[in-house]
Amino acid sequence: MCQGENFYQNLKLVEQVKAIATEKGVTPSQLALAWLLAQGDDIVPIPGTKRRVYLEENIAAAQIVLTPEDLSRITATAPKGFTAGERYSDMSTVNR
Repeated sequence: MCQGENFYQNLKLVEQVKAIATEKGVTPSQLALAWLLAQGDDIVPIPGTKRRVYLEENIAAAQIVLTPEDLSRITATAPKGFTAGERYSDMSTVNR
């Protein structure tokens, strides 16, 4: 698949995540953080932010309760390894 096709394939995934977030009344970023927090006590997301409003949004994600059904739906929507394309176009400079 070429880069453009990968982009559009990944956009489909983004739209599905947005739909789940909208149903929960949260932002996609908050949904992603809540999902990470639900993965276990040994997982600690460290989101970067430049603005206070995003910091507050990130903090609020810790209060989101995801049901087992929510977690199953998110996993079904975005299973591990689902994204299309390589993360970097040139891997020769990564992990040196």
